[in-house]
Amino acid sequence: MLAPLRGRMMPAFLLALLGGAVSVLGFAPFGWFVLVFLGVGALAFLLERAPDPRAGFVCGLGWGLGVFLGGVSWLYVALNRYGGMPMPLAAFAIVLFCLYLALYPALAGALYVRLKSGGVVWRGALFAALWLLAEWLRGVVFTGFPWLATGYSQTPPSPLAAYLPVFGVYGVGGALAFVSALAALAPWRRLRGLPRPLAIITGVFALGFGLGGVAWTEPEGAPLSVALVQTNVEQDLKWSPGHFAEVLQTNLRLVSDSRADFVVLPETTLPTLVERLPEGYLDLLGSLVSDRGGKLVLGVFTRDETGQIFNTAISVGDGPQERYAKRHLVPFGEYSPPLFGWFYRLANIPMSDQTRGATVQPPMSVLGQRVALNICYEDLFGAELLSSLPQASLMLNISNLAWYGDSLAQPQHLQIARVRALETGRPMLRSTNTGMTAVIQPDGHVDAVLPPFKAGVLEAEVRGFKGMTPYARWGNWPVLLIAAALVLIAALRRQKEASA
Repeated sequence: MLAPLRGRMMPAFLLALLGGAVSVLGFAPFGWFVLVFLGVGALAFLLERAPDPRAGFVCGLGWGLGVFLGGVSWLYVALNRYGGMPMPLAAFAIVLFCLYLALYPALAGALYVRLKSGGVVWRGALFAALWLLAEWLRGVVFTGFPWLATGYSQTPPSPLAAYLPVFGVYGVGGALAFVSALAALAPWRRLRGLPRPLAIITGVFALGFGLGGVAWTEPEGAPLSVALVQTNVEQDLKWSPGHFAEVLQTNLRLVSDSRADFVVLPETTLPTLVERLPEGYLDLLGSLVSDRGGKLVLGVFTRDETGQIFNTAISVGDGPQERYAKRHLVPFGEYSPPLFGWFYRLANIPMSDQTRGATVQPPMSVLGQRVALNICYEDLFGAELLSSLPQASLMLNISNLAWYGDSLAQPQHLQIARVRALETGRPMLRSTNTGMTAVIQPDGHVDAVLPPFKAGVLEAEVRGFKGMTPYARWGNWPVLLIAAALVLIAALRRQKEASA
């Protein structure tokens, strides 16, 4: 794969690698979102000068390696420190995984060089369409890994943030690519031909500022007092039998410290099957909130009558018990893809043989609100969360990112949750083990957040919201169809030029 990097391709590869690495600074926790425009624009600039599709592939591969090695290398912590995989094998696995992820911008780069034609605006639109489709494919192929899709970098105060309720994260990534490509390809050294791309760039940003004033959804019902618990149990102690009693006591203490009507504990906060909990423990937890007419949601493992295990959120306290089973599982962490049994002989990952929950599960009923659950990694898949709308008035994510230590994973995940709040027009509540536990409003702003790696309870009042954003109504289909049509037109144009 890397053989073509000899000779004249190496400088372009290294420049693209730098562009991808710089783009990481556009995401949380740094938040310099303008750098993503510069990084993507640098790739468009290099692709415009690539002599053939092979060179375009190399440039895209370099950009992808820069962003993924810089942005998701925290996966190494899970494999080596907590998974027990030897250091060389863990490092090799991460490099291999990042190479796979880099194939998507590489293929987009090769196709762009193959199909490009026409003026600056048309080439910019083609680049944006290929970029959008590549990011979407990365989010769905082999169950998907859409982490660091470029649209995630455009949370407020970016002027593109207002497009998230309309086009979703992939549409915003396409808009970012379009603007970046226009800026990279425009003839800045001469006035002739410049006004059109400059006017389009100005118009995209101006419309974004205008859309920022549109409220797609509206509050409904009375405010609800919530307590989001952050347990801060270290990953290497969480699964230790000798510390199990201490974990149970930590959960009891933090719930008893809360005063809200709706209390939430993180994903797998009770790291065992619910049937193996000490007798009366779950009732005791429930009584701490039911005495004031409240409800508690917590993460635990459940098993059905056939023996299948589920990563589950269950409610206890006032009213009947309700359950949500995680439906989008993490490959290699929560289930083994076919032919990868050897992976588990190298890593030690507890509860790694889980079963997917049902595709559609109703929101939980909490004191007049309808709360749509998602567990950890699931909130990367925005289109899958739309099945709970318009019924749900609140969104709730429970997570355990202790697997990844003190890394970029926590702030990046919080930024992903901000995008989900904007897309759905609903508040997003987050209860996590080690961070980031937060309350996010429908406009993507973080109302309150606990410091990471500290136990505590975040108490707040939130209101449910009703209504539907354009993205909640239509999902990704409009932008995917537009992008596919642009690529098809480009292919036909190129075929016509070749035959002329």
